Amino acid sequence: MKLSVPSALVSAGRAALVPVVAGAVALGGLCAWTASGAAPRPPAVKVEEARVLVPLGRDDTAAFFRVRNTGDVDDELIGVEAPTAGGAMLSRTVVRKGAGHMEMVQSAPLPAGRTLEMTPHGLDVMVWAPPRLKPGDRLPVVLRFREAGTVRVEAEVVRAGSR
Repeated sequence: MKLSVPSALVSAGRAALVPVVAGAVALGGLCAWTASGAAPRPPAVKVEEARVLVPLGRDDTAAFFRVRNTGDVDDELIGVEAPTAGGAMLSRTVVRKGAGHMEMVQSAPLPAGRTLEMTPHGLDVMVWAPPRLKPGDRLPVVLRFREAGTVRVEAEVVRAGSR
């Protein structure tokens, strides 16, 4: 006895085969592209020289970092936290009419293959209500990046003017 498959079922099977084959070809192409090294490397953030200034008494202080993006994709520093302090925020020293003052900054770009250098005369992290700190102590700081995610570091407490 010979069984026959209804023609509607054969047509549906052929119709389903087209997207499956197209997906397999696309996946194979992406795998080959990635394996060849042609695909860009995602942001790879490295935080170096994490330091925070000894506060004068219970005053606010500043933290500085060297942040390198060794990936092939731009990133952005979008937030900071100092869990053991009252808070932290990105800030920039701006000089107007000969007087310097601090302005809050929402984010800082971190282009691919570049370094973001924080300094007392530019971008920094303002830390308010820090715990009692003395030289050599460590202050935990959390840096949040748009692409690379969260990076936790410990900033070494240093005296102003020291490296």
